[in-house]
Amino acid sequence: MIWGSMTEIINLVGVCVLLALVLYILTLVLRGVGQDRVIRQTAILEQEKLKAEIEAINAESRLVTELKELSWNGWRKFKVSQKNSEVSDICSFYLSPHDGLPLPPFKPGQFLTFQLPIPGQRKPVIRCYSLSDRTGISDNYRVSIKRVPAPRDKPELPPGLSSNFFHDQVNEGDILDVKAPGGAFFLDMGKQTPVVLIGGGVGLTPVLSMLNTIVDTGSKRETWFFYGLRHGGEHVMKEYLEQVAKENENIHLQICYSAPREGEDIEGTDYQHAERVSADLFKRILPSNNYDFYICAPPPMMTAVTEGLYNWGVPEKNVHFEAFGPASAKKTAPPKDAAPPAGTEFTVKFAKSNESRVWDPEIGALLDFAEELDVPMDSGCRAGNCGTCKTAIVSGEVTYLHEPGEMPEAGSCLTCIAVPKGDVTLDA
Repeated sequence: MIWGSMTEIINLVGVCVLLALVLYILTLVLRGVGQDRVIRQTAILEQEKLKAEIEAINAESRLVTELKELSWNGWRKFKVSQKNSEVSDICSFYLSPHDGLPLPPFKPGQFLTFQLPIPGQRKPVIRCYSLSDRTGISDNYRVSIKRVPAPRDKPELPPGLSSNFFHDQVNEGDILDVKAPGGAFFLDMGKQTPVVLIGGGVGLTPVLSMLNTIVDTGSKRETWFFYGLRHGGEHVMKEYLEQVAKENENIHLQICYSAPREGEDIEGTDYQHAERVSADLFKRILPSNNYDFYICAPPPMMTAVTEGLYNWGVPEKNVHFEAFGPASAKKTAPPKDAAPPAGTEFTVKFAKSNESRVWDPEIGALLDFAEELDVPMDSGCRAGNCGTCKTAIVSGEVTYLHEPGEMPEAGSCLTCIAVPKGDVTLDA
């Protein structure tokens, strides 16, 4: 379902209308209105309740039908219709379907998967980037991509392969291969419960999509929007965010600069807090911890914020985060009942490549193990979200370092986060 289950939507509408009905009847009774009139008014309100339920069913049905009819399998060609520089190291790309057909809606927070023909690479590079605009736009998608430089502490290493390719070599009019929107990190628009949206750096993109969808649908749910960055030189869509907060009383914008520029960045005008986004800040600002928290940020910030929320007593089911790449994934040890006895040796085989080796748990996941043996295997997010690395299991069983975004069908595994439970053979 696009906006959560149909049952939740119908129940929400029904409860709201029923409460209004009860209050109205009580008012009529207290005013001494005759029984006949009460019955007539009750019948009218019952009709309105039924009409609202039917409209909710029809809306849900239209969304499901639209997604089914307009979505696609595999790769689809998109033209870069517009390329906009947001700040010095972030650029937005607007993508229009090359075939001119309408696009399916997506869940706010989801991503696109790209197959990139980067020069010098022996095969196309697969990468995932979050959609950064609201859903429901039928003629284009937008992704906003940050140029990733070489690590500060290791300048000898190469900069980000795909992000620099987008910035330097992808231009308006170019054609790219794209998979349909996917991902399990998204805002449930079937609910009206209060939310806290948290973006750090370019992690702004999926939560910006959530914010835009809340505003575009006219939702009045209480929304706190925390955006953490170093200073104003990194502030993406500053004027737009300020306008959204000004025009929507349910949107509470909280900008955090961890290192504001002296003489340039003005507290109270450009930003609200000269500190990092943290659970301690939430405790001072939010009325309570009774929110759904949606987080996308660099690994250190995401780790600190999620741990802080858990320590504050926020239930794990109310903390939602996006992980892309092994450094940002919340990895755990395999379950004790799934792990082989200590000292046990077992073999991992790659059937198509005719490679076989004793498993070394220090290497990481099965994808890392395959790369050590030069076994070709596609990958994208490397965090169990995009499904690019999905591989059939010929024999044996696996377990996961952390819960996948979407569990693959039986007989397959996501190699980027999977580890073997014993001897295993993969179709790779």
